[in-house]
Amino acid sequence: MTESGEIEGELRSDGSVRKGCDPFAQTQRSKLQNRRARINLQINKEMLMRAGAENLFRATTNNKVKETVALELSFVNSNLQLLKEELEELNSSVEVYQNENESVSVPMIPLGLKETKDVELTMPLKDLIEEHYNEPACRYEKELKELADLRQAMRTPTRNDAGIELLMEYYNQLYFIDNRFFPPNKNMGIFFHWYDSLTGVPSYQRALAFEKGSVLFNIGALYTQIGARQERTTKEGIDQAIDAFQKAAGALNYLKENFSNAPSLDMSTPSLNMLVRLMIAQVQECVFENVMLAGVKDEFLMQLQSAQEAARVADVYSLVYQTMTQPPVKNYVPFSWTTMVQVKSEYFKAVSHYFAAVALCDHTMGPDADESEHVKALQQLHVTMPEGPSLITVLKDNEERRKLGKAHLKKAIIKHEEAMRIHSLCRILRKMDILQEVLAVAHKRSLKKYSEIDREDDFFETVEAPDIHPKTQQKPEIKTPNFSKVKVTDIFHRLGPLSVFSAKNRWSSVRDVDLEKSEKGFGFTLRGDSPVLIAGVVPDGSADKAGLGEGEYIVSVNEQDCKWSKHSEVVQLLKTVSTESIKIGVITLNTTEHQNNADRKSLLGTMSSASIFSGSDKENSRKIADSSKGSGLLTTWNKRKNTNKDGSTHSVPFSSVTDDGSFY
Repeated sequence: MTESGEIEGELRSDGSVRKGCDPFAQTQRSKLQNRRARINLQINKEMLMRAGAENLFRATTNNKVKETVALELSFVNSNLQLLKEELEELNSSVEVYQNENESVSVPMIPLGLKETKDVELTMPLKDLIEEHYNEPACRYEKELKELADLRQAMRTPTRNDAGIELLMEYYNQLYFIDNRFFPPNKNMGIFFHWYDSLTGVPSYQRALAFEKGSVLFNIGALYTQIGARQERTTKEGIDQAIDAFQKAAGALNYLKENFSNAPSLDMSTPSLNMLVRLMIAQVQECVFENVMLAGVKDEFLMQLQSAQEAARVADVYSLVYQTMTQPPVKNYVPFSWTTMVQVKSEYFKAVSHYFAAVALCDHTMGPDADESEHVKALQQLHVTMPEGPSLITVLKDNEERRKLGKAHLKKAIIKHEEAMRIHSLCRILRKMDILQEVLAVAHKRSLKKYSEIDREDDFFETVEAPDIHPKTQQKPEIKTPNFSKVKVTDIFHRLGPLSVFSAKNRWSSVRDVDLEKSEKGFGFTLRGDSPVLIAGVVPDGSADKAGLGEGEYIVSVNEQDCKWSKHSEVVQLLKTVSTESIKIGVITLNTTEHQNNADRKSLLGTMSSASIFSGSDKENSRKIADSSKGSGLLTTWNKRKNTNKDGSTHSVPFSSVTDDGSFY
């Protein structure tokens, strides 16, 4: 069991447990996800009803029917609005994802996972195995079941590293699925159905890119939940939260840079821009908490640094708020999110002025303190210089420091009260006791400090405190997902190496050739690995007489499968033949079609107007892990040209064979 009581794995039909899946966990988060899924299904039904009613309204000419349909449409639209409001409230249930300790800390905003429906993969993949690979589909029942189990498991990942690895495992596996079963010039008829994480509106596409992008979104969303649950009263917890939010920003930014024309609002460029900025703001908030926790030897410098760090947090949240209130994002982002971001912006402005005031009012210079360093720090504190005497005078004069500190406290109290006012406007946030407590405690702290330094004989006009200059000791990073950390084995490995046996290639049926060994051997030259290529045939030799041709691939020797055999392994098989004859199975790759298909744009680059994503040329420069080693990365959105691992082409003249070829 995990810390929150989540089940670590899914019990599979073979009795084993898939790590990182918790479909039966009865935690708050699991119940929340179940409610989200139910609402999404209801929204889908209502939208189908609305589409049908709208079609009928346009098609009919009967006025009574039009009136009836119009009334029905009003009911449907009303139900949709209620469902979307309920979904928004669930999306705003950030307390479900927070840590479960009793400490008081500002809650973070996590993302809910995208929900998906079951996809019928078995029959289309069986058909392709039969038609394209010319193999009985019944031999691959185990592989088809494993793929179905993996997709089912990734729908309910645990909120920890195991859950991330599960999503990445499926994500990486999609590289092989794409190359195995999705030809660039054929529609597989498989619909991938996902719900928008913010609005619940369903979207479905036939392109595997939609599946890839949705899983990548969930990787980013799960990182936000991991970040939100961290115990941020310890340095270790804060560092883990920073790492999680930076990885969330990286996954969402990667999605934004490598996809376009998304069918759902949550994966659109404006939405992803907003989400990346939100994650960076939450990283900056954690950095502030780290500074507060770590401290420095000089209390005065620590307080000034805290003031500038808080001002930096306020600035980045202000930027997020501006992004959230711009169309089209403002039309679908939860109101509670927008309100919380605005509350945090005002709250951290207040905190920055509070620390500036404390630094000024409580300033003491020890015997070892560097006066010039204090003056320099104070000079860098404000955006503009405060009115009145020079900063050196302020630093040395208790009364002048008290005046400026009082001005900062006055501004802090105003900002705290503004944060509390904005908070009170949102019904959902009013239910969050922890946020109310944080705001109230900070407000009382500023009021208490103000009462301590306020005097009855203060007849001077309080000066206007300048804004605090934002500054940070640690700039947030956007950490791109490291897919190579999760090694996967091609589920359909037995179909053969992808360099030949892929959906975009065509090859002949297996042809059995009986060879008689002569005094000079079999009369052919081999080259390459997995599968081994016949690079040359000796004229009038045994191979030539048997009809063996250059450029054919050896897939079996004496009925022993050799698709994945290395060059040395095939050589050893040939050397150990005890008889004078041998039967080898060969195939011929359709070179012309292979070359034409290799030059085509990939699935992502050739989608019609109804498609979702377009490929990124930058991705083509990334290397795909050698599938023969049992691992692969889905880091390319465009399919690549496949050549043999030694760089040879599919048809090599005998005269061009070099010394590294093996002659038999």
